[in-house]
Amino acid sequence: MKLQILSDLHLETEVFDPEPAAGAELLVLAGDIDSTWAGLQRFAGWPVPMLMVAGNHEFDGRDLHQAWEPLREACARAGIRLLQREEAVMSDASGRSVRFLGATRWSDFDLFGERGRPKAERAAAYYLKKMGATLHGKPLDPQALRAEGQACRAWLERALTQPPSTWLPSQVSTALPPLPPPPVRGAGAVTVVITHFAPSLRSADPRYGRQPGTASFCNADDDLIPRADLWIHGHLHCRHDYALDRPGRAPARVVCQARGLVKKGEAAGFDPCRLFEV
Repeated sequence: MKLQILSDLHLETEVFDPEPAAGAELLVLAGDIDSTWAGLQRFAGWPVPMLMVAGNHEFDGRDLHQAWEPLREACARAGIRLLQREEAVMSDASGRSVRFLGATRWSDFDLFGERGRPKAERAAAYYLKKMGATLHGKPLDPQALRAEGQACRAWLERALTQPPSTWLPSQVSTALPPLPPPPVRGAGAVTVVITHFAPSLRSADPRYGRQPGTASFCNADDDLIPRADLWIHGHLHCRHDYALDRPGRAPARVVCQARGLVKKGEAAGFDPCRLFEV
């Protein structure tokens, strides 16, 4: 399946007009598309199905739990399927089943182990203050965010253990056109994970190096990566495309196709129409 992947467009401030990539079978939006949600309508009428996971900035100034339903509705109006701890199964042009597992996968601050968690949580307080998000009427703090991250991790771990025979079509929203029906599941089926937060320290932004704040961008999900054929993430305003060896199988691939901010030079070299095949 040929994928067009976009993330970290930040349409609330950036000037960017997304265009469909020729030959793409699916558009994947890996979060931080527009903190106001207004930019989601730019994707209305897109010629291929679209899947999205929310980024942290989709919750700027909002309650972390109460925002999900209106965000899902805003996505649906544009024809986008929002996945949060949810699965979508579709078939590619060759007839293979492709399973997509989507979750924001918030930080759990365990990137540097239990001993490094206190420093990581203190560093996270800066980013959370900028978000201005709440949970149950209180400012979102690192401990509450960690709980959300652990719930995402637990869901992904369970979902990645399911054999192809258990895969079912997604029931994300009955208001949207149905996904192409999956064929008979079995040999040749592939799994794609979509998260906003990165699954490995290997995805860290080289400009900032290894520091406590890095745990606000990357999780230690290296043990889960080999269970997927492709892991797509955003959040880091730099692009990545690397592989992890899997004995007896093709390597697992990790891709970040973030645009980032023009004023910081992060969009230089960004190709929004690049295709990634799984």
